Amino acid sequence: MRTLLRSRKAVAGLILLGLMLLLALVGPLLAQDPAAFVARPLDPPSAQHWLGTTGQGQDVLAQTLVGARTTLGLGLIVGVAVVAIGAVVGGMSGLFGRRVDELLSFIVNVSLVLPGLPLMVVLAAYLPAGPASMAAVLVATGWAWNARVLRSQVLSLRQRDFVSAALVSGESRLRVLVTEILPNMASLLGSALIGATTYAIGAQVGLEFLGLGDLGAVTWGTNLYWATNDSALLTGSWWTFVPTGAAIALTGFALALINFGIDEITNPALATDLGDGSGPTPTPVRRSA
Repeated sequence: MRTLLRSRKAVAGLILLGLMLLLALVGPLLAQDPAAFVARPLDPPSAQHWLGTTGQGQDVLAQTLVGARTTLGLGLIVGVAVVAIGAVVGGMSGLFGRRVDELLSFIVNVSLVLPGLPLMVVLAAYLPAGPASMAAVLVATGWAWNARVLRSQVLSLRQRDFVSAALVSGESRLRVLVTEILPNMASLLGSALIGATTYAIGAQVGLEFLGLGDLGAVTWGTNLYWATNDSALLTGSWWTFVPTGAAIALTGFALALINFGIDEITNPALATDLGDGSGPTPTPVRRSA
């Protein structure tokens, strides 16, 4: 963590993400009931309703804040689950080898061959609407890529002396995976978590925007769905979708900055903005006489 704070991009991303999480945690406690009809439909922003009202007369600010808690919470849960499954499957495949590797690699390859977006749409359409079903859909369609990437890293680490020494000393392969290999993959796991969380938030919002989530819940995706359903673009009611869209964009931007910071730390050639001046030294150019 201390190393991550050396990157200006990572620090900016952590601050921005922290602000979004703070709004998600504290905002709903201060906002009014997002389902209450508080004013005329499609009222523009005013002193009474800072971000205006929806097509049903509900407060846009309240819906944006409450939607942040649901969307970000589910995104983080799915991100952790995707990385955990990918680490277990990829780790066992890379470390155990032989038949275990062949079986798990076959499962991963089949999962990667299946088209992700159509599969998500089909699963979300047939499963009962709700956060549990949404999480199951996102995890089922998102774990395989992480398993493939983490398997490759495990295959390179299993040749290291400290892994061989642990195996020779009699430690089980599962214990070696948990205590020796995964800690040495911390930066890769962190980057995988950021990518998985970004995927989870984007996919969740996209499915709900298509009407495939729980339309009775208040989330960023359902906010956009109802704004489209109310013909916000045709009526010029920009305030019904711009706040939610801006919140999604800022969250994605924050996660991208953190990911860039992790890349700079793990790849010194990219370290151009580390605060301690440890970035790459430019090669002097010889001038011809």
